[in-house]
Formats: sequence, structure tokens, C-alpha cells
Amino acid sequence: MKKILFAGESWVTYTAHTKGFDTFYTSSYGEGATRLIKILSDGGYDVTYLNNEVAAEKFPYTKEELAGYDAVILSDIGSNTLLLSAGTFVRSEFLPDRCESLRDYVKDGGALCMIGGYLSFSGIDAKARYGQTALAEALPVEMLEIDDRCEVPQGVTPKVVKKDHAILKGVGDDWPRFLGYNRTILKKSSDSIATIGGDPFIAIARFGKGRTAIFSSDCSPHWGSNEFMEWKSYDGFWTNFAGWLCGD
Repeated sequence: MKKILFAGESWVTYTAHTKGFDTFYTSSYGEGATRLIKILSDGGYDVTYLNNEVAAEKFPYTKEELAGYDAVILSDIGSNTLLLSAGTFVRSEFLPDRCESLRDYVKDGGALCMIGGYLSFSGIDAKARYGQTALAEALPVEMLEIDDRCEVPQGVTPKVVKKDHAILKGVGDDWPRFLGYNRTILKKSSDSIATIGGDPFIAIARFGKGRTAIFSSDCSPHWGSNEFMEWKSYDGFWTNFAGWLCGD
């Protein structure tokens, strides 16, 4: 059984409620990839999920540890979560650069996909900052040095470039609209599978012995619209994507 490491797609919300003279606070926890992870699991993949809070400490530190997985998926998890574990940030310890380790894992034959979000690619206020890390070498796109969000409240529909690619096998032409995406620039050595707003939407490349890919919008709300989440090809598309990553 092929193994996939999926990291990110979680958040904690802390809310202040004010009612006249009084104020109180509530907090909640959410995850955005529950459905996608189930699709991959039902498709025969052994998925290890690390939410953002757990990934800070539990994401593998070396390429040897990463080699236990056939593919790694990063979704809405900023580079600081990988670079600044408590060991380094709190205790000032020397630890491996996990962006370098992930790059080397792909170069040695692993597979990587980055899914879009507010803390993917460059991200909101450029806080995700993957373009400033070693992982930039492995991805099939170049990243902006500024906030790369393209918010499209009226909706934007992807355009397929390579309809016959394995990732799109059995996927209909009726792509749903999205509410936004991360704007990136396709590298000359990469292949475009689909575009969105004239920018890369699905792009792939070979890096060393490995495979690398991007999906520049959300796999779930909010950029992943209700149209997308209810799309008849949603399950099949992500199963295809995982199959290409893992070389099935």
C-alpha cells in the first residue's frame, strides 16, 4: 500500500464576544481536508495526517525519514511551521532544515504536491514565504515575493491545457468555479495541465528522480467553492492526482 504524508489544513479560531459592558472569549478548532483524506484512504492509500499544530514538531526532519512515504502533500501550512519547531525557536537548538530535507527527498525519488491556501506558496502578506526556502527549487512554479492571493469573489473557472493527462482521466469538462487562488509563475522546465485566470492551476515537473506538482487553489472552502466541493469529479480528480504522484 502506497503511503502519503499530508500536512496542514487546520486552524484555531479565537473570538471575542462583546455584549454591552461584558466581554468573553471562545475558541474553536477546524480541519479542511477531512473529505480529501477519506477519498485518498478509500482509494487504497495509507494516509498519515499531521495538522498544523502537530506538524510543527512531528513533521519528519530528514530525507531518510521522509523516504518512508511515497508522496508528501502540503496544504495551507506555512514554511515557518517547518522551519521553527520549539527546539529551534524556544530552545535555540540546531536542527535540520525541513524544507531542505523535503527538497532532497524529492530529488532522490520522492513526490511532492503543494495545494493552495492563505499559507501556501507566498501566501497572505507573503507570510508563507516558500520562495525564500530550499523547497522553491523543487516546485514546478516560481513564487511571488509579495502577497500572492488572487481573490475572485465572482468566481473563476480553470481552463484545461492537457486534457489527456493522467491527472484528468475521467474528469469532465464542466470544471466548477473557484473563489480565488495563489498566483505563481510556471517554470520553463514544467508542464501546465490547467490554468486559472491565466496563471498556473495544475502544474507538474520532474525534479531529480522525483515528481512535483501544484494545485494553486484550495482543496476545500473558502477558495474551494460549494460548486467544487459538490462537483461530480471531485473524488476521481484527487484519486488521479494521488496516483500520478505515487507513480501508479
